[in-house]
Amino acid sequence: MRPTKRLIALGLASILLAACGHKDKDAPLAFVPADTPYVLANLDKLDDDAYDAMLSQANSELPGEVAQMKSVAQDLETKGNTEGARLLKAFAAEFDGKTAEVALKNMGLDIKNGSAIYGMGLSPVARVALADPSAWDAFVGRLETAYGKKLESADAGGQAYRHVALSDSGLQLIIATVGKQGVVSLLPADAAQPAIRQALGVDRPEKSLQDDGRLADLAKDKGYKDYAVGQVDLVRLLPLVATGKDPLFSTFLRHQSAKTGDPVPVLPPSCVTEASRVAARMPSISFGYTRLDLHHQEQRVDVALADDIAKAFSGLKVELPGLGSDASGPFDVSLALPMEQIRTFFTTQSEAVAAKPFECPAFVGMNDSFTKLGSTMQQAAIPPFGDIRGVRIVLDSFKPAPAGQQMPIVTGRVLLGTRNPAGLIAMGQAMLGGDFKLAGDGKPAPLPPNITAMLGIPGWAAMNGQAIAIGVGDGEDGKLDDMLMGAIGDAGRLSRLHLNGDMYRAWVDVMADKAQAYARSMTEASGADGAPDDQAAQASAAERSKMQIDAMKAQAARIVQVSGEAHVEEKGLVISGAVEYK
Repeated sequence: MRPTKRLIALGLASILLAACGHKDKDAPLAFVPADTPYVLANLDKLDDDAYDAMLSQANSELPGEVAQMKSVAQDLETKGNTEGARLLKAFAAEFDGKTAEVALKNMGLDIKNGSAIYGMGLSPVARVALADPSAWDAFVGRLETAYGKKLESADAGGQAYRHVALSDSGLQLIIATVGKQGVVSLLPADAAQPAIRQALGVDRPEKSLQDDGRLADLAKDKGYKDYAVGQVDLVRLLPLVATGKDPLFSTFLRHQSAKTGDPVPVLPPSCVTEASRVAARMPSISFGYTRLDLHHQEQRVDVALADDIAKAFSGLKVELPGLGSDASGPFDVSLALPMEQIRTFFTTQSEAVAAKPFECPAFVGMNDSFTKLGSTMQQAAIPPFGDIRGVRIVLDSFKPAPAGQQMPIVTGRVLLGTRNPAGLIAMGQAMLGGDFKLAGDGKPAPLPPNITAMLGIPGWAAMNGQAIAIGVGDGEDGKLDDMLMGAIGDAGRLSRLHLNGDMYRAWVDVMADKAQAYARSMTEASGADGAPDDQAAQASAAERSKMQIDAMKAQAARIVQVSGEAHVEEKGLVISGAVEYK
């Protein structure tokens, strides 16, 4: 070998060794089995912008989450599960009145440097980096005190851990400090040592997700940031459930059988084949952030679909005006409903199930569901429903209903895409009565007096060859032509959404007013003579609901706008969402 070639070879080898050596052998992903059916993990350390954004978002959501935990704890206590109620209350207390940063510090957690939640089979395992192992141990101690039962100490391969049986569920919770990581897992109470050792990380998986690189490749392919990437692998997950052989699921089946007195169900061999058959239609769901900073939170969800499903919709251009343009109104949503293609697709699926019905108990209920679906699709062929292509709704203003009235005051427009606009108008006129004629030239015409009298505000309609648009409220007639002439959907487009902060806050304010009025009435009723025994509990629940709505109001105050879209591409369904904050 010539010196130059040797130098090149040595250089390439050095690069490869450096790349391999860069992987942290103790990163959470190094403990995740490559065949895990589900996972949510950091691929890398969070940068400062992403970390600050997560803390800011958590701080805005914490009051509502704490109220929700207290509410669930109250329900558990009412049902007699005092241990679970005490544990949940203690967990809520860790966050109550604190910022996310303070709470995480008190618990000893370091989410900036990596965490993972994954399945060892169906058994969940959570691993998170620790900033302060002693603080983590103290946190576990506080939960132990609140639970009211001493956590038993045990050892697996030299690794100490604590565990407690969860009432009569047949399951146990194990908690450990493993190096600089906190580990929590839910396993069968009779789990063998190998399972416990792997959950704790004493025994590494034969091949890890870090070795496999599947999650990193997925993030690169979908444009997910490294902050948090998740995947549910239905090809692996469904057979674990359908066969009943997974240790966690088989334990659940045994204990359900013991409670009911029924024998443990024997699942036929067809369950494996049919689980794979179902999973093949939707092999996986993945998700991740595509942008994350203090003022932006953008996420994407990908649903992998079988080739025939994706092909049925990925090239379809739905002739719905407005679907092909970015939604921009205060509230603006477009939804494709191409009934002809939907009917054809689901009729085919119904016929396929009828030709080869499911036999496995886990899926046999789908036979009846698909039979009913096929019948529904036949009915959907009847005009005007069979002619529908989609709908677009735009609200320009929203005001709560005045005192003594039920309906809020709105101005806006509704567009219905259809292959037969004139036929739809004729049917509407036959149902509502009145003499109403509408030309197909896109020019607005006033709605009949019997309609506007019901609405209480002026209204107009306009029509062209592909849609009908109706506007209500002053000035909406001048916007109908632009709505009718909007760009139709591009290939595969299913929906678009836009909601500005003012409209969102107006809706939350209405919810808050109703929650406050309800809480007030429940409190007054609980103090009345002869009130039902559960009246006080209802009043307490109403007050907690009000607290959750109040937390929503605080969060809504930060929102500039919310947007989203959905489309089908070659590999499946893509759903994207974005929130912009002040």
